[in-house]
Amino acid sequence: MNQQTRPPVMNTTEAFAEAWSDHRGFLLGIAYRLLGSYTDAEDVVQEAFSKLLRSDLQPIEDLRAWLVVVVSRLCLDQLRSARMRRESYPGQRFPEPLVRTVDEQAADPFDLVTLDDSVRMTFLIVLERMSPAERVVFVLHDVFEFPFEKVATIVGRSPAACRQLASRARRWIKDEAGSARFPMNPEEQTRVIDAFIAACSTGEITALLPLLDPAVIGWADVGRMLPSVNEPTVGAHKVAEGVMRFFRPGSGTTLEACMVNGEPGIIALRNGAVFAVLALSVQQGLITRLYAQADPRKLGHVLD
Repeated sequence: MNQQTRPPVMNTTEAFAEAWSDHRGFLLGIAYRLLGSYTDAEDVVQEAFSKLLRSDLQPIEDLRAWLVVVVSRLCLDQLRSARMRRESYPGQRFPEPLVRTVDEQAADPFDLVTLDDSVRMTFLIVLERMSPAERVVFVLHDVFEFPFEKVATIVGRSPAACRQLASRARRWIKDEAGSARFPMNPEEQTRVIDAFIAACSTGEITALLPLLDPAVIGWADVGRMLPSVNEPTVGAHKVAEGVMRFFRPGSGTTLEACMVNGEPGIIALRNGAVFAVLALSVQQGLITRLYAQADPRKLGHVLD
């Protein structure tokens, strides 16, 4: 290219500001799905932009693609490290929930993390059980529609190997919910949640049992609060007993309907502070899955 046709040198400050404005939300959406933590996603995206700030922007033809590669690789490194730490983590690990009240207008982080089926708690919980490579390949290809050829360069695998990883990840999804998109009727879910809160207020297990599928599964991430809680609770009566133990009248807990990752859910307040966030899977009017996030370390950002 000769001197006359060379494009003008990019203004670094303006280009960086434009990239931040245009791409930060998209990158947060990727990082949150990969890590299951909005706090960690913010840190990763911040680190990616710090790398961009230290880089020569002139040779970068596609800033968003460059940033996606950096963010995805940072997330992959963190997932691999986290997987090693999970061996000593007691019980089940669930993602950080994104919570807002039912009448609140969507705001940051909801403006930044696009709320669709791939950010629902049931979906993210399945992602937590995948290997780091499976999770990255599945999210980038199946959710964000990046071609396997590009994903392969991020995870250090061949495109054929990435296709196999994606196939295994889809089986994880199918085995967990029987559907890749976890069909959900918001009106039905809202009705069941209102009935769930009303049943808990009675303190009677018999009021809660009609809302539970006979084979309902209850999972809880309590961090290190209750190290003995390592296995899910299965069956309507056992799940109802567990729910009432924590949320019955006299426990000091108030249940309120809210939006959890874009779908109807429940927030539990104890003495005015967030105690737990519950996400429910409802099929044919009955609760089939109940996920409780009660690890205080993952609730610090809720309703801040």
